[in-house]
Amino acid sequence: MRTESERLARPARSTRRYLRTLLSAVAALGFLLGAFLGAPASAQAAGSLPCDIYAAAGTPCVAAHSTTRALFSAYNGPLYQVTRASNGGTADIGLLAPGGYANAAQQDSFCANTTCRITRVYDQTSRHNDLLPGPAGTSGMGADRGADASELSVTAGGHKVYGIWVSPGVGYRSSGAASGAAVNGQPEGAYMVASGTHVGSACCFDYGNAESTPADTGNGHMDAVSIATTCYFAPCTGTGPWVEADMENGMFQGDNGSNTANAGNRSAFVTAVLKNNGQTTYALKGGNAQSGGLSTWWSGALPTRGGYTPMHQEGGIILGTGGDNSNWNMGTFFEGVMVAGYPTDAAENAVQANVVSVGYAGETNVPNGPQGQITGPGNQCVDVAGDDTGADGTAVQLWNCQSYAEDQYWTHNANGSLSTIGRCLDINGNGTAAGTKVELWDCNGVGGQVWNQRSDGSLFNPQSGRCLDSPSGATANGTRLQIWDCNGTAAQKFTLH
Repeated sequence: MRTESERLARPARSTRRYLRTLLSAVAALGFLLGAFLGAPASAQAAGSLPCDIYAAAGTPCVAAHSTTRALFSAYNGPLYQVTRASNGGTADIGLLAPGGYANAAQQDSFCANTTCRITRVYDQTSRHNDLLPGPAGTSGMGADRGADASELSVTAGGHKVYGIWVSPGVGYRSSGAASGAAVNGQPEGAYMVASGTHVGSACCFDYGNAESTPADTGNGHMDAVSIATTCYFAPCTGTGPWVEADMENGMFQGDNGSNTANAGNRSAFVTAVLKNNGQTTYALKGGNAQSGGLSTWWSGALPTRGGYTPMHQEGGIILGTGGDNSNWNMGTFFEGVMVAGYPTDAAENAVQANVVSVGYAGETNVPNGPQGQITGPGNQCVDVAGDDTGADGTAVQLWNCQSYAEDQYWTHNANGSLSTIGRCLDINGNGTAAGTKVELWDCNGVGGQVWNQRSDGSLFNPQSGRCLDSPSGATANGTRLQIWDCNGTAAQKFTLH
């Protein structure tokens, strides 16, 4: 486990504009924009959702992903799939009504008394460009895991919904080149609604076009929108986070990288927009997804560094990682689409108005589902060694409490187990002897995974008859926890928040 600054310090990885004169479509979009601004927050008017708007402007969606709502007014299929930790069962989470919002109660019921991960994000277009946890890539990182399905609860349209909380090791990818996605300099656009409060500087919290395999194949082979505190090309204005373009081997804010006009977006919910004609020009926009319009941070030339004019996109789709599966960063994703063609400003403004009409609300800077931190001696947190990627046998220890650290947020399940990042607090070897260390292990219902909170503040394991303990009451970062005879001392006082 690293300090917060260490968590964020991982280094980042390494013609002609298409003019559109769709006057009738722009007029229609102006009418829709006026309708959106006067609509109640919970409304989902027919023909008014993002992919309807883009289609009316001649730039149809080729991929549409969300865990919160439909992105076509006629869509009535599943949004995402969850998988139980307890038995591997799966369930597709759908909508409360066609064109509406996610049925969070369906997830809550299916995942009751266990944890679930989001193991598929369905594409709402007819192209079936679904996203699954990605494979290991050339970045040196292992295969991705799905996000904890209940880690971030917010509201949209007045309904409870869940976002995708991305922490190191979480990420999704299409299988190969996605149907309809831009390749070899074709024009495209993308937007996502993400968080401006759960962000980092590592590589890479991206959504959009990437290599068809998880390998860095050179400049211009990616075209993904990002929101991060990565100042890849100095100077940057402020500390971010900024809406940026990951075009491979660089997080670009302007023509050749740096762009001091990009003031960044810090709101709880951010609309991040990227479009690229594939030959000479790209644009970056950002806005508060709860109010107001979009700011244009860049609209001009593609980078003059070699390989970006023209672009060489490969048509893969990524969410939460870089093109080579660099998955060290963090972020939160609620919805996003990719479109064919270079979208009009009018279409993007209408999409932003629709996003605002949704009325996204809630806290996005800390996990706010059923999980909570466990504080122990010295007011330190119970933590899993490493960086949110604990495997079976990983040490459980004390560490400074960190709001972003997923592996410091534990769920106290109905069977008495305590779980985080898909595994349980476990006594090594299911042992019972005083001094036996505790670790992270697959949840399996054994006695060494049962913990009862007692009135004296201790966490008691009935099978061993002993309590969770910090040896000699130590409070230093990295102190390995154990079981010991219950004695009521400060070394055994742990509070579940």
